[in-house]
Amino acid sequence: MRNSNEIHAGTFSLPVWRDYWELGKPRVVLVMLVCALVGMALAVPGLPPVDKVLFGLLGIGLASMGAAAFNHLLDRRLDRLMIRTASRPVAEGRLGSLQAATYASLLSVAGITLLWIEVNPLTAWLTLASLLGYALVYTGFLKRVTPQNITIGGLAGAAPPLLGWTAITGQIHPDALLLVLIIFAWTPPHFWALAIYKREEYAKAGVPMLPVTHGEAFARLQVWLYTWLTVAVTLLPFVTGMSGWIYLVGVLALNLRFLHWNWRVWRGKDLAVPLASFWFSIRYILLLFLLLLVDHYTSLMT
Repeated sequence: MRNSNEIHAGTFSLPVWRDYWELGKPRVVLVMLVCALVGMALAVPGLPPVDKVLFGLLGIGLASMGAAAFNHLLDRRLDRLMIRTASRPVAEGRLGSLQAATYASLLSVAGITLLWIEVNPLTAWLTLASLLGYALVYTGFLKRVTPQNITIGGLAGAAPPLLGWTAITGQIHPDALLLVLIIFAWTPPHFWALAIYKREEYAKAGVPMLPVTHGEAFARLQVWLYTWLTVAVTLLPFVTGMSGWIYLVGVLALNLRFLHWNWRVWRGKDLAVPLASFWFSIRYILLLFLLLLVDHYTSLMT
């Protein structure tokens, strides 16, 4: 039988590869890659070139995981103060700062280099700008100084469909920027819902999230107002002719549900509702981009 010290040690001796894997926030990166893939598909009338898709997704994915690892590194002190993040590999000490910095750098360099060589320089430069925007501008600066950190810093997180588009065409197109605008408008109600739920933890950590600096009631109102902005922006693909009736019908149904959840966030006091709204918003953005994809290929077959 193992003694208590061995059991105690065993609970913290996770395989190293799992700690490195967690460092890259794979679930968040997966959502980003779905959005990038839709950008690739919408960039051309037919199927995009397979090699550009594979190398593009791999390069964007590696760079995104590198940015996420830098986020873990720079936020390690704040993460220790919050229940949601206290068990992260660097915050808990399972990985050291040098290990995290080396891993983040290797992933980032590998991703940008792959994009430069196998895809095109424009996508490499835009991915680098997105990486620096998230890891340095948002995590290292905005997150600590302004309650509008999510609004301003959300541009970096909204880049994946643009990166996917440029990976295929090598050009920036207004339709690609519209996809960026959709994610940019969606980010505040998505994240502020979570910030309302975790308000006390952010206050304890000294992070100036909107519910901490302006109060919960104000933050709930902003979630509701930004929800309407998101609804308006998500109708633009149909208005501009980028998408057709399949997308319109689907996005109207999604928006009704999105409005329902965030109306409950605005008017309610139950903290379980903002968390439920946060989780729904992830499904919302994934389904919205899936609708864009289905509408695109359906229109090609008619």
